[in-house]
Amino acid sequence: MVKLVDETLLMHGGRERSVAATKTFTGQMMLFYMLAAALGRDNRALDYARVPEFAARALEQQPAMVELVQRYVFMENCVVVGRGLAYANAYELALKLMETCYVVAERFSSADFLHGPVAMIERHFPGDSVCATGRNARRHQRSDSSFARVARATRLAITADLDAAAMCSRSVIMPREIDEFLAPIPYIIPAQLFAALLAEAKGLDPDKPRSLSKVTRTL
Repeated sequence: MVKLVDETLLMHGGRERSVAATKTFTGQMMLFYMLAAALGRDNRALDYARVPEFAARALEQQPAMVELVQRYVFMENCVVVGRGLAYANAYELALKLMETCYVVAERFSSADFLHGPVAMIERHFPGDSVCATGRNARRHQRSDSSFARVARATRLAITADLDAAAMCSRSVIMPREIDEFLAPIPYIIPAQLFAALLAEAKGLDPDKPRSLSKVTRTL
């Protein structure tokens, strides 16, 4: 691929040991921040230098995630909801759940979710929510409240918004100082940990999903 293009942006993330690529998401996202900082005038992009700090703090959630996944060992399907920049996180978490845990995971923006799919929610139906602080977080709460109206619907939120967390059965509380603009990388780390640890709790190897290989031919 590198030979076919004029310019390349290499991640230098080291060897990817897992078939379910996690560094691909975070590494490419970091390159987008760096590119935005180089080309744009939005000073928020210059704050990308704090992302490694935020990522390290996100990794501190691992002990909590080890305990949390025990409640989801028998999960076979779920929905994952995000909005704004967190929409990409919803896709990534759903993909990891499908790849490593063999869970049927549908992903939606919180806006699209309310236009039909919310009808399938019933008691005990599991849902995952990715919600940073900011304007989109307030809009995202509408989908959280829709879950809350369903008696005993199981909700897991990765959020810094305490109001959103209060609507959920379980929550992973992120630092409020992480701006919504910088949230995708630190917020996806607990989600990726959740998928990997859930796979192990199910007796699966998250690094070697069945029927997958590192190189997939699509010719």
